[in-house]
Amino acid sequence: MTKQKSSGQAGAVERLLRQDTVIVLSSVFLIILCAAWYTVAGVGMNMSAIEMTRMAGPIGEPMTMGSATPWSTGYALLIFLMWWVMMIAMMTPSAAPAVLLFTALKRVGPDNERTATYSLSFLSGYLVAWGAFSLAATALQWGLELIGLSDGPMMTIRSAIFAGTVLLAAGIYQFSELKTACLRHCQSPARFLADHNHPGILGAFRTGGLHGTYCLGCCWALMLLLFVGGIMNLYWIAGIAAYVALEKLLPTARWLVPVSGVALIGAGVWMITSTFLSGS
Repeated sequence: MTKQKSSGQAGAVERLLRQDTVIVLSSVFLIILCAAWYTVAGVGMNMSAIEMTRMAGPIGEPMTMGSATPWSTGYALLIFLMWWVMMIAMMTPSAAPAVLLFTALKRVGPDNERTATYSLSFLSGYLVAWGAFSLAATALQWGLELIGLSDGPMMTIRSAIFAGTVLLAAGIYQFSELKTACLRHCQSPARFLADHNHPGILGAFRTGGLHGTYCLGCCWALMLLLFVGGIMNLYWIAGIAAYVALEKLLPTARWLVPVSGVALIGAGVWMITSTFLSGS
């Protein structure tokens, strides 16, 4: 009787452990869904992302929408949240394989009874790294508005030459050694976890933060392209997110990075040259 009871308890625990992947995957999907809704709705902004996308003008020539919202502590916090939630919506999908692999590793380890907790701690660390980027992006947006290089209402670079320079710089970064090194870690989550898996809840958070830092090193220049096309332009948001996912999830497509680099450099040079030639 005791053996049957023990066997039943073991079976219940085993079934619960099988569910951890479902729990983690559902949590990741819910995070992406909520972040996407927040971004599209433009919570706290004067317009939704749909309206901003509809009104977007040519690169470097944003539509005139009147005076900008004065910067204050509250407005800066709102802009920071906009950036961070947008980064969560854009970067969480491509981080899902690493989170699921981390879940599988914890399932067969000594911490298997708290697998979902460890996995969500890993994801939290990953997203905090992108929170740091969002803080820097907020400061950059504030600075660009102060010196007149960014249109406040449309949140877009207002200079075609400067927009072309950002495109050119992002293209050059695609060929940098730092980009290559960081992308290697992002494309190989198994190797990364084998080298950087730390024990405990805080260890999981630390591992996720390190993984997020490598992804940040890989993608930060691409994210700055949002200033070129419009920070809340859904076409640019979806396009950059899709490209980042392809870059990280298709390691065999080695041509993707240099091709995108050449395309960005070409677009930047063309924009700068055509602006000079037109005299505007």
